[in-house]
Amino acid sequence: MMKNTNVPKFFHDKPLFGLDIGHGSLKVMQLAELPDKMPKDYRPRVIGYGFATFDKVAQEDGVVVRPEAIAQAAQALFKDNLIGDITTKRVALAIPAYRTFTRSVSLPKLQGKELKEAVQLEAEQYIPVPLEELYLDYDVVKQSPEGTELLLVAVPKAIVDSYLDLARIMGLETVLIEPTLSSSGRLFKADAQSDVASIIIDFGSLSSDISIFDKHILVTGTVQGGGESFTNLIKDKLGVSLKEAGLIKTRYGLSLSKKQAVIRETLGPTLQQIIKEIQRMIRYYEEHYGSDHPIGQIVALGGGANMPGLSEYLTEAMRLAVRHSDPWDYLDCKDLQPPSPADKPMYATAAGLSLARPEEVFPV
Repeated sequence: MMKNTNVPKFFHDKPLFGLDIGHGSLKVMQLAELPDKMPKDYRPRVIGYGFATFDKVAQEDGVVVRPEAIAQAAQALFKDNLIGDITTKRVALAIPAYRTFTRSVSLPKLQGKELKEAVQLEAEQYIPVPLEELYLDYDVVKQSPEGTELLLVAVPKAIVDSYLDLARIMGLETVLIEPTLSSSGRLFKADAQSDVASIIIDFGSLSSDISIFDKHILVTGTVQGGGESFTNLIKDKLGVSLKEAGLIKTRYGLSLSKKQAVIRETLGPTLQQIIKEIQRMIRYYEEHYGSDHPIGQIVALGGGANMPGLSEYLTEAMRLAVRHSDPWDYLDCKDLQPPSPADKPMYATAAGLSLARPEEVFPV
């Protein structure tokens, strides 16, 4: 959504790769050149991917404060640990959704300067941060004689600028910055059931980012608590090491086991917050977009989505079909070694970034 419009037009058709900087880790992915129109069953070919870890103190409240630590981790990844190759220095970056302000907005039918001014007024009304401290952008979702529906996104300048500084230190050219929710939505468009109005939950390390997708992302929400948070809760409740808690989470999770009751009790408050946020978003969707295209499914993405028993737990609570989506189901590895099943979900955002098209990077 946030394009770097300082990039000259002659870069229009050059490739880019996706870089997802998470809480103590980074993931990269580049795809082969995409066709102008991708058939529904088309699987883009991965030509390079990989991940690396770095000291979590390199970030504070979303701002990169020690760029050299992340740059060194990336350099080591590019030099020795990539699967395949990254052939371009043009990069698309994702900002964690919980560090952004995202809001669905309904406005009268406006154009040009009037629309931009109306968006700024909406932002001033609903965002608890002075506009001069934010980068503001929006996507028009729907226009009709009655008005304009759009998705408003604002990100603190301190976060965006720190990402741009990091990219420069790494010798990269930033052409796109967007919230992780936008990356998830782009990835979901490749799903065979993306024509069904769907709730997408992207379970990150520290937050669970939720969106309602019906041809576009229409409604968004975020709940504090993700895969790493779940691990820490289990560690504290059971009095085990962090490594043991991680094994318990990935091996048993919420599914039937001797520890099922205590794990459900431990993770229950966070999961109930997610359920309440989904219910709130569904009400908003039905009020603003009508009930003629009802929500048909919940799709779970991200590193925390493959916890055993999670889909069943949400299905029981929401009375909606819940399924875990593997981003690699939409991709073709060809001759590259695929990641382990445990590592596959972590590439959801990097894959969504790598699917960005030229018309998204440059206004047409």
